[in-house]
Amino acid sequence: MAPLARALLALALLSPLAAAQNVEVEEFVLDNGMTFLLLPRYEEPNTISAGWVAKVGSVNERPGITGISHFFEHMMFKGTTTVGTRDAAADQAFMDKQKAVKERINELSWGQQYARFLAGEIDDPWDPANDTEELKRLRAELKELMDAHKEAIVKNEFDSLYTAEGGRGMNAFTTHDLTFYFIDVPSNKLELWAWMESDRLEDSVFREFYSERDVVHEERRMRLESSPTGKLDEQFDAMFWQSSPYSWSVIGWPTDLNSYTREDFDSYFNVYYRPNNLVGVIVGDFQPEQARELVTEYFGRIPRGEKAPPPVVTLEMPQIAEKRLVGECECQDQVEVRYHTVPFMHEDSYALDVLVEILNGRTGRLYKDLVEGREIAQGARVGHDTRKYAGAFSFSARTKGDATPEDLEQAWYEHVERLKDEPVDDYELQKVKNQLAADSYRQLQSNSSLRVQLGFYEATRSWRYINEGPRRMQAVTAEDIQHVANTYFDETNRSVAIYTRKAGSAPENPLLAALSAEMQTQAKQMLGMIEQQLQANPEAGPMMLEGMKSQAAMVPEEAKAMFDYVLSELEQMVADRAPADDEGESEG
Repeated sequence: MAPLARALLALALLSPLAAAQNVEVEEFVLDNGMTFLLLPRYEEPNTISAGWVAKVGSVNERPGITGISHFFEHMMFKGTTTVGTRDAAADQAFMDKQKAVKERINELSWGQQYARFLAGEIDDPWDPANDTEELKRLRAELKELMDAHKEAIVKNEFDSLYTAEGGRGMNAFTTHDLTFYFIDVPSNKLELWAWMESDRLEDSVFREFYSERDVVHEERRMRLESSPTGKLDEQFDAMFWQSSPYSWSVIGWPTDLNSYTREDFDSYFNVYYRPNNLVGVIVGDFQPEQARELVTEYFGRIPRGEKAPPPVVTLEMPQIAEKRLVGECECQDQVEVRYHTVPFMHEDSYALDVLVEILNGRTGRLYKDLVEGREIAQGARVGHDTRKYAGAFSFSARTKGDATPEDLEQAWYEHVERLKDEPVDDYELQKVKNQLAADSYRQLQSNSSLRVQLGFYEATRSWRYINEGPRRMQAVTAEDIQHVANTYFDETNRSVAIYTRKAGSAPENPLLAALSAEMQTQAKQMLGMIEQQLQANPEAGPMMLEGMKSQAAMVPEEAKAMFDYVLSELEQMVADRAPADDEGESEG
């Protein structure tokens, strides 16, 4: 049997497994409303992957507090009255003084500074360069208080306590719909996890509240503003989503980030971080009876929220005309075509997800046509972003040779018409289903992967998607795919973004150009962090370079291209910082 046939046969054997997939989760709810999902699993002995999800993201925000959900992700690691401080009383006194000063700064900024901005006297009411003498004095006072406060703070103690007891991988992430906090701990440290997590939910102290804004501003700069297309992407999102609160980025608008008050923060916490809006997830080597006792003892003591989270009532308005955004950036010429689709677990979402697999990958239609066939694209892909309240299907591609973004756009429309007119043949559809079955099977192999899936799905709609999703995708027919293509890929329902290289900008590094848009962003973020480290310690460059080179052989194949690009850029950074040659230099 030929290798390809053997591979397809092996994948075909997985399809019935995907259809019969049944992850058995125990679900129970505490009296205060907190839901727990328990999944005992002994393939990874002596390890537990645990976490909890707050069902809150940027979709729950409003103008004035955009980005506050992501800011919470940062602040929830600052500790409690017993963790993270040397002196709780002094700690509180510093925070009270800082709050009073920042309230005066906000009062002046929103008042006289905004008035000066609106009158055209200054270009940015928050830029310290435009400060009045009083604002300068207040900023200096706030900085002195923040510096003095450090003496009462035990930096990163929350993480240190876990690490000392064998915990690893503590982290969190925020999306438009949820915020997820997680860690792996040894099996005999489940009680430690229950105490630590319930303690920060019941007794969080949001110390470093004002200094952490600078950290988030820097994160925004690295992730969004320093990305070649970041600002344009943010503008495209704001254009695409007309009425939905998905229209702003998770990290929020800078003026809102500057403006959060402690009252805003405390109010948000008391609504969205109460047990009735949380989901706990425990996966791994543990006994369910013990886990139930521990979470009841520790999390059960937290009072239910007095005010239920309000519903998200503003839905996206139907789009009735094409929208277009044309911009310049220091990037390869590229295009994105995006359509409004459906929320997570909508009946049409499964066919759209299968369609993604038909079009993507080296054996998918887009690569074979645009990259290998016509040779007009360096890369081309589609994605289906299904969120809690809405969805978006997008095509994106970067030009190659003399091709233009408009050439790629028209090529995409040809694929759209084919999808509308011609049913996908049985062989192509089954091949994609086989691959989806293999992917689904692989995602069940680790505790951490299961933890993230269960928490993510439950916060978005239902953890049962882990079983139902693969079955529903295996049931997708060629007619289903034609249906969604004809329903959603209409010219009045699409938004188009075309980015062209800014005149005079340097040619793109070919190693960077070869990466997908997602990997380009990740690489830029990595280099931003490396640059920060080199600024702090210029002598560390050669050591960092040797360290990366020593890891080259262990890099997974799918990440090798990104690794090679980052390595090449680091080599240039080190060379730029190397001492000048002695030749030609004078003494004295």
